[in-house]
Amino acid sequence: MNIILLGPPGAGKGTQAAILVEKRGMVQLSTGDMLREARTSGTEMGQKVAAIMDAGELVTDEIVIGLIEEKLRADEGNGFIFDGFPRTLAQADALEDLLKDFGQSLDCVIEMQVNDEILVDRIVGRAEEARKAGQPVRADDNEESLKIRLMEYYKKTSPLIGYYFAKGTLRSVNGLGEIDEVASEIQSVLG
Repeated sequence: MNIILLGPPGAGKGTQAAILVEKRGMVQLSTGDMLREARTSGTEMGQKVAAIMDAGELVTDEIVIGLIEEKLRADEGNGFIFDGFPRTLAQADALEDLLKDFGQSLDCVIEMQVNDEILVDRIVGRAEEARKAGQPVRADDNEESLKIRLMEYYKKTSPLIGYYFAKGTLRSVNGLGEIDEVASEIQSVLG
């Protein structure tokens, strides 16, 4: 089973993906993790990624698709969880073509619905608690950065909601529930 977790920054996609990895043996493909991994790998692709990231530029769709293709080729689990990808309609089309090349398809797209104001309050509050406890905090876990990241999400990624709805693969869950509640809702969707 191959799925996409879709939702704005801070909606809990990474947390829910980790639960699915543990409970179902799926493989999480987080573009951020893959880029960091590639950057330090020493491979030809890794050197390209490092050069682009060091220049402060955005990695091209072609490179991200190449990294995903490498992971699909290794196929070591009970399906893939795409986390942070696709982010655009062009990437969605590229992913569909890539899965087809491997004789696979996308089974389900889970939209983690959130209320933006509550989400911002939750992330900023969590960052504040981490600071007080002396734990590391993401540099972009502040209200201003979050609002910018949300704006980017709505401009580029939210069209995917309509795209996958039209394809009949979109399912929605309440992304603001407790972690266990959200996980249970996702398990119900996946059957």
